[in-house]
Amino acid sequence: MQGKTNPVTPAGYAAMKARYDHLLGTERPEIVEIVSWAAGNGDRSENGDYLYGRKRMREIDRELGHLARRMKAARVIDPSEQPDKSRAFFGATVKLADEDDEERVVTLVGDDEQDASAGRIGWSSPLARALKGAAVGDLRSVRLPGGLKEWEVVVIDYA
Repeated sequence: MQGKTNPVTPAGYAAMKARYDHLLGTERPEIVEIVSWAAGNGDRSENGDYLYGRKRMREIDRELGHLARRMKAARVIDPSEQPDKSRAFFGATVKLADEDDEERVVTLVGDDEQDASAGRIGWSSPLARALKGAAVGDLRSVRLPGGLKEWEVVVIDYA
């Protein structure tokens, strides 16, 4: 993902920033305090607080680095400013119907914001790629693990 822009909604960027700030300003200082206290207790090889604290600090530092890279590459796109609201683009909420008239509602969001259980699918997912530029009434085929599935675009909405 290096060198590529990372499209993200304003809410998604705010969530990433909040997570970064929490890790850096709250969680990491607490762990540093525990580790320094545990280090002062003597033998570090059998000190659970010290060993766990160092492990957790590495995890936090790794996540901070990941978040920093993602936020640096982020390109915040406000879906409400989409000029062509008749087609499905980034930030659109799309209602789909399959061959059996079963409906599904998905919102096209950045890959860092995706949550399939909440209907938010990543911008580079197969379904999102198939829906890019679709208009109401268009049929789109998506190759899923279970085979080819066809969806009809029923409604397109931008929050």
